[in-house]
Amino acid sequence: MTSALTSGKASTFAVVGRGWRAEFFVRLAALLPDRLTLVGAVVRRPETAEELGRRWKVPVYLSPEELLAKQRPDFVITSVPWPVNPEVVATLAEAGVRVLSETPPAPDADGLRRLWDRVGDRGLVQVAEQYLLMPGHAARRALVERGVIGQPTSVQVSSTHMYHAVSMIRGLLGAGCGPVAVTASRFRAPLVDPLSRDGWTGDDTPKEAATTIATLDFGGASGLYDFTDNQWHNQLRLRRIVVRGSHGELADDTVVRLAGERTITRSALVRSQLGHDLNLDGYDTEHIAFEGDILYRNPFLGARLMDEEIAIASMMTATGAWARGEGPAPYPLAEACQDHLIALAVEESAAVGATVRTGAEPWHSAKPEA
Repeated sequence: MTSALTSGKASTFAVVGRGWRAEFFVRLAALLPDRLTLVGAVVRRPETAEELGRRWKVPVYLSPEELLAKQRPDFVITSVPWPVNPEVVATLAEAGVRVLSETPPAPDADGLRRLWDRVGDRGLVQVAEQYLLMPGHAARRALVERGVIGQPTSVQVSSTHMYHAVSMIRGLLGAGCGPVAVTASRFRAPLVDPLSRDGWTGDDTPKEAATTIATLDFGGASGLYDFTDNQWHNQLRLRRIVVRGSHGELADDTVVRLAGERTITRSALVRSQLGHDLNLDGYDTEHIAFEGDILYRNPFLGARLMDEEIAIASMMTATGAWARGEGPAPYPLAEACQDHLIALAVEESAAVGATVRTGAEPWHSAKPEA
């Protein structure tokens, strides 16, 4: 789940689907033509295909098979509804095509297992989980992996939901795919919800919102999951990321650690943001540093992307590099299956009011992909 720069050659890709998330992929290709080239799309309806072809300026096909009969891009992105995604992914992988699947790869545990049985051993499927590629989280992960706070033992995430939050917890802990004990509760309380994906709601009336809190016991390490309805957009709830280690703690952008004999220091992660005040270099994230050491550099400096776009573009370029044998697998299907399995256990535990334990799954023995 690390970002990767591609070689001088732009990665070619096609998209199956046309929704809100698909538009992200297409827009980023337009913004980064030296890195990403959209070469085709797939939709089900002929009238949609005609409209999309004009707007996206690429050939549009009515099935994955029709696409593959005409061209073979470096990878194909599936951005379709949860219930149909496994079949689309399997169709492409069984045809020998490298796939970047939208999250999650299947809607439920049985669907994950069926998908893994069909294509898991092929090593052709990555999943578009972008959260640990966002600049702030990428910098936090780099700091943890450098051992600044010692061995990570606990991660708390109150920011996003389900598989996204679990991917952050497992990624920051470096946890594997072993069994996990999940204990969750759900609480309801009034909350004003002023913003949605579509913008300001104009409604300041408190409405009942659910908060799900869960503990994840990995055996020797733990996670705390804390999510309130619409927390992605509702800015009345602050985001909190805490990583506790054997020699210190990282809380959002603050680090406290044992730096030497009888010496405890407090330092900050500092983002260099261009375009403030008299800086005329364009509004852009430059890098994130810790005590003068650069933890993260924006690989798309000059494109003026927001954090979410940087993360998605990082996943796309990393997938392109992997597809051409030039880089590691960014987020393999096995990791995605494990994260969604744990997320499903959170929902189940909250619903039944009891601890849910995940067991051994077929992807646990998967070999790391090159």
